[in-house]
Amino acid sequence: MAFGGVDGTGITVAIVDSGVERDHPAVGGKLIRSVRVELGDEDPIVVEDPEAIDVVGHGTACAGIIHGLAPGADLISVRVLGPDNRGKGTIFAAGLEWAIAQGASVINLSLSSKSDALFGVFHEIVDSAYFANVLLVSAANNVPGPSYPSLFASVVSVAAHDIADPWTWFYNPNPPVEFGAYGVDVPVAWKDGGRMVATGNSFAAPHVAGLVTLIRAKHPTASPFEVKAILAAVSNGARPGG
Repeated sequence: MAFGGVDGTGITVAIVDSGVERDHPAVGGKLIRSVRVELGDEDPIVVEDPEAIDVVGHGTACAGIIHGLAPGADLISVRVLGPDNRGKGTIFAAGLEWAIAQGASVINLSLSSKSDALFGVFHEIVDSAYFANVLLVSAANNVPGPSYPSLFASVVSVAAHDIADPWTWFYNPNPPVEFGAYGVDVPVAWKDGGRMVATGNSFAAPHVAGLVTLIRAKHPTASPFEVKAILAAVSNGARPGG
């Protein structure tokens, strides 16, 4: 069985995004830590974010999707985006490095960098995640052109499909995107306790992050490579109990 009988308990998922609203009902009280990354005098620094806010709503949407699929999982918020839903690539990289160092089992990245200058940086970070047994789930960029880290082979890359079922996903053996998941007209949580309907690869990725959280809970010794292989093998609509 891929993930029958589990709800994600024992797994920690980090969400590198615009923040996660701790008190939003869709998060289910599972946010256990919240930090933000700021520009320091020289390098970005990670500081605690005791208010646990979301400056956009985007990160809360991702957290709500993940919690809906894997309600037992603990969540960590790493805020790297500003109120315009944008951020510097160096801050993104620092937040991702921090999440890996914290031992998160799964990291959801519904964002990407188009900076060719940071190609090498993200390549090293992705490799370090793989060898630390951390699974990265990354949305493909919504605009043409390469984006990182979704293009790296050890990352689970995701784009949106329009089948309104969180338990339907597809495997695509042809690069650059390996998996398709529900990401069109998705009802999502948003900031200030709100909800909205959203479309984009950003909302497909957390569906896959929720699924791999269940797989990691069911198969705790599986490596990131093995989890990806399981996800591919049971694509096209496996459900809990199967």
